Amino acid sequence: MAEMGMGKGVTAGKLASNVQKKLTRAQEKVMQKLGKADETRDVAFEEGVINFNKQYTEGSKLQKDLRAYLAAVQTMHESSKNLQECLSDMYEPEWYGKDDLDSIVEDTDVLWTDFHQKLVDNALISMDTYLGQFPDIKSRIAKRDRKLVDYDSARHNHSSTNKGKKGKDGGIKITKLMEGVGMEINEDLQEELPSLWNSRVGFYISTFQSMSGFEEKFHKEMGKVSLMTLSAATNGDSEAVEMPPGFLFKVTTMHDYAANDSDELEMKAGDIVLVVAFDNPEEQDEGWLMGMKQEDWIQNKQSSLKGVFPENFTSRL
Repeated sequence: MAEMGMGKGVTAGKLASNVQKKLTRAQEKVMQKLGKADETRDVAFEEGVINFNKQYTEGSKLQKDLRAYLAAVQTMHESSKNLQECLSDMYEPEWYGKDDLDSIVEDTDVLWTDFHQKLVDNALISMDTYLGQFPDIKSRIAKRDRKLVDYDSARHNHSSTNKGKKGKDGGIKITKLMEGVGMEINEDLQEELPSLWNSRVGFYISTFQSMSGFEEKFHKEMGKVSLMTLSAATNGDSEAVEMPPGFLFKVTTMHDYAANDSDELEMKAGDIVLVVAFDNPEEQDEGWLMGMKQEDWIQNKQSSLKGVFPENFTSRL
């Protein structure tokens, strides 16, 4: 019981000491705000703290926006998956390319999953690690501020107590006061804050380069899968629809093309064109093909419009 009473006494004593420190600090801050007590300032350090707070705010916003972006990617993944599955369900088993289409649906899901995971591993986790160092430094800055107020309070109290007294130990006592309030933590922070501030540039560059690289690769792969989907749905048409004389292969239009002459074929992005052989091979210019739009051929057969077009505006199916 005696030990418990002593424990409670110690706790109560610490509590009273902490309360007294807070009161003393509050009083010192009020006196400094009123201009009745001078305040120890370190302009270079204060600029470092301003930069630190700015860096922390910007990093936290980037982390929040990155999480929102990842949530949007996940939502797009789910929407894409539902759309692809709907297409697969609507595609009847006896239609040409059913197995290929089912495989494409699986590939699309894998691409989305891989894209999201790479963003998490190489962007979000790095962002979390980067921001993880700020709370400890922020706590040490707050501690440094409290110690600085303690130092000012002790310095003013020492000055008031020894007012009018002469002696050589004044400077020594002030030095002891500085050591007593832990002013040595200043030195570490003065080195860490500028270093942390300068590190932000390399981190941001690395993060955005990684994200851009993953996005570029993802969209390229998705583009290939989209063409495969289109190919699976259209390549079997030759079995069900009679092809024009001289039919060679199909292409899909990648960009709009406006005809410049009467013998050219005008095309819109996404058009399927049936490529046919030239009546006279010697008339074919390098880089040009002859053909007609698939939709036009199905509707009009022999009366469909046939013309030449640049091969580099299309992609072979």
